[in-house]
Amino acid sequence: MLNIENLTTLNINQTRLETISNMLSSREIDLTICYNPTIQQYNCDYRGKNQPTDVLSFPITGEFEQMPLGSIVISADFIAEKAHLLNHSLNDELSLLFIHGLLHLLGYDHERDSGEMRSKEEALIKKFNLPNSLIVRTEKN
Repeated sequence: MLNIENLTTLNINQTRLETISNMLSSREIDLTICYNPTIQQYNCDYRGKNQPTDVLSFPITGEFEQMPLGSIVISADFIAEKAHLLNHSLNDELSLLFIHGLLHLLGYDHERDSGEMRSKEEALIKKFNLPNSLIVRTEKN
C-alpha cells in the first residue's frame, strides 16, 4: 500500500506510483512530496547536509511482512527543475525519483553495489517507458 502526502500543488499520477510500488513490494510505503525547504531540513537532520536534495529514503529495518518498508521524500522543486531541463513530464520525473527511492528502501545502493541498482532501475524504466534515470544521467555526464 502506498500512502501519499502531497504537500505541494503538483498534480501527480497516483495510479502509476501505486503500480510501481505494488510491483516491487507488498509492504506499506509512505511517500511525501514537498518543497526544497522541507527536504533540506530532512537532509540536514538525517544526513548532516544542509542543502536540498531530490530524493531521500528512510528504510524501516525488520523482517516482518506486516512492517512498513519505509518512507520516501521527494522535492517538487527538483521534479520541476529536472523535468524542464530534460524536457519530459513532471510525472515522469516523479516516477524516476520514486523508483530510485524505492530501490533504496529495498536495500539497493548504487554507491556501493556492482551495478545491481542501475540494472534494476533500467529494467523498470523500460517497463514503464520512462526517460533516463538519475543513475544513468549521472553516468553519462
